[in-house]
Amino acid sequence: MCAASATFSQTTTAQRRTLLAASLGWMLDAFDAMLYALVLAHIMRDLGMSKGTSGFLATLTLLASGIGGVLFGFIADHIGRKRALMLSILTYSLCSFASGLATSILVLAIFRFILGLGMGGEWNTGATLVAETWPTELRAKAISVVQSSWAIGYALAALVAGIVLQYSNWRMVFFVGILPALVTLWIQNRVPESEMWQEHHRLAHDSKRVADAQASYDHGSFLRIFQPPYARYTFALLFANFFGMFAWWGLFTWLPPYLSLPVSQGGRGFGVMGVTALLVSLNLFGMFPGYAAFGWVADLLGRRKAFLLYTLMAAILVPFYAAARQPWLLMILGALTAFFGTGFFSGSGIIASEIFPTRVRARALGFTYNGARTLSSISPYVIGRVGQAKGLSWAFYLCAAGFFCSMLAATQLPETKGKALE
Repeated sequence: MCAASATFSQTTTAQRRTLLAASLGWMLDAFDAMLYALVLAHIMRDLGMSKGTSGFLATLTLLASGIGGVLFGFIADHIGRKRALMLSILTYSLCSFASGLATSILVLAIFRFILGLGMGGEWNTGATLVAETWPTELRAKAISVVQSSWAIGYALAALVAGIVLQYSNWRMVFFVGILPALVTLWIQNRVPESEMWQEHHRLAHDSKRVADAQASYDHGSFLRIFQPPYARYTFALLFANFFGMFAWWGLFTWLPPYLSLPVSQGGRGFGVMGVTALLVSLNLFGMFPGYAAFGWVADLLGRRKAFLLYTLMAAILVPFYAAARQPWLLMILGALTAFFGTGFFSGSGIIASEIFPTRVRARALGFTYNGARTLSSISPYVIGRVGQAKGLSWAFYLCAAGFFCSMLAATQLPETKGKALE
């Protein structure tokens, strides 16, 4: 099957199910993770939280996601991609529900931290599962489809939050977050494990001697990502992700309260349904096509050039969005900013999957993506503090700088278009 003629219709049922499983996991990850931002203004009022404290709780979640990503990377390399994916979904679903039971800032912080562990684990387990089951010529598009599901989850979260808040409170919004746990039942029964992982796992357990040798090799091979020729790419990808995530989480954690807070408090003063409409349009007309289109752009221009294009355009657009006042302009610029400012994440999964070998792929993706999440966990807190002092629109300029630095770091990445997985 040549790259020019390869289509999704030529894939197997098993491949399509792994794609659907990873996409559902990532979509529902977004659904549960973004509920906090969507009800943040209400939590701030009921629990008496400042912008700094509110940002700190989001920072805790991101910090945990970095830890969870590395942790689940090891879990996925040892018990399988499918089981690790299910465990991550259960973790963030149960803790989303528990967040609605929180009676204090401390209790809410604990639940959001544990939720972050599952949130971080889902991405690299799902992306690895797809990368190892889909053909080389369709890998970029498939991973882009997985990433695009985040926008659907965010849009669904905005709709649910908007509707539930009309009739109830923020606690009920979190209670809805338990629903993703049901997806694990389907994954358990209908989604196959990665054959590539199974083969490596089988070889590692043929005998005790081979297993011992394999364990030693696994440890050594993981350390290879910090040695030539991988070291340069490992840290380039880590910092490209870090700066991009600093910008993304700083912008999109504070975007819902930014739109809903009164103008006197540095916001834009929109009502619940006005914010819902702006966020749904931002996701469906910005994030979703941005994520999905990246695979096609990467196949056309190459992985690295596509990443550079997306992050540069995001850096240019954010200041214009921060200065916008009219609803129609916020909607248009918001969609454009979301297109480029989130679409580049597809490139991270594609490039990382093609750089690192199977034996350490999940852990390498966990380190470069969720390690970056750990570093970027300061973003909601920093943007919140700066927003408290100078206004959120001014704080968003730091996000533009983050996108620009991400582009600079990405210049050190290799071009991996057409590379077969090892």
